[in-house]
Amino acid sequence: MHFRDEHKIVAIVQARMGSSRLPGKVLKNIQGKSLLEILIERIRKSKFLSEIVVATTLNQADDAIVNHCIEKGIKVFRGMENDVLNRYYECAKQYNADIIVRVTSDCPLVDFSVLDSVIELFYRTESEYSANTIPSSTSKFPDGSDVEVFSMEVLKYANDYAVKPEDREHVTFFFWQNNGVRIFKTSQIDHHRDLSQYRYTIDYPEDFEVVSKIMYELKKENKFGHLDQVVKILDDNPEIRNLNSKYYFGIGWEK
Repeated sequence: MHFRDEHKIVAIVQARMGSSRLPGKVLKNIQGKSLLEILIERIRKSKFLSEIVVATTLNQADDAIVNHCIEKGIKVFRGMENDVLNRYYECAKQYNADIIVRVTSDCPLVDFSVLDSVIELFYRTESEYSANTIPSSTSKFPDGSDVEVFSMEVLKYANDYAVKPEDREHVTFFFWQNNGVRIFKTSQIDHHRDLSQYRYTIDYPEDFEVVSKIMYELKKENKFGHLDQVVKILDDNPEIRNLNSKYYFGIGWEK
């Protein structure tokens, strides 16, 4: 299946410095690389992505993200801080995207093979929106492996018609929740094992410590860090997994 021959598939990575729980986290360093750089290097291995763009805000504090992206040769777009839906729409429009892959900078360990599987699901089911961890109540994937895929057509529709603040802030709520306007065709990827109890998203200092230790173990074992490899590290090292266990049942949303 040659999706790139049919459509321009653009991954848009939302990032900002102003996280209330862990300010500046996207540029925090692990093994000489920022979390943002780690994430982008991992998803660049995708078979299907045409382009990767970081979507940050117009806030002066986010000049640091822009400068970092320029230094690392990463494409960057600036838009509204709280209206993240519009930020995504304007970014996708500027880069002529047909299909948008949404990943967030607080999930640096996203596996490119999972990302590609969600893209394949999107096409195979002819969905308007596909994901692995959304909605969380039915997901079998770890918090921190989040990938969402949707078309430019439905992104434009949401930008035109979504009015609730939470729909503007969280981008994709409008697609999978009952928005009272229209019902979208959605799909969620399954997994042979329920891994929803694992967490390696970064919202709190303890989360950063977990990801740092996972990265250390991966480097020691000379492994990329596919989903099953990350989970095995957490299984084999309960002292790492327990560091952020008090946050297992919360969802962190990075604007």
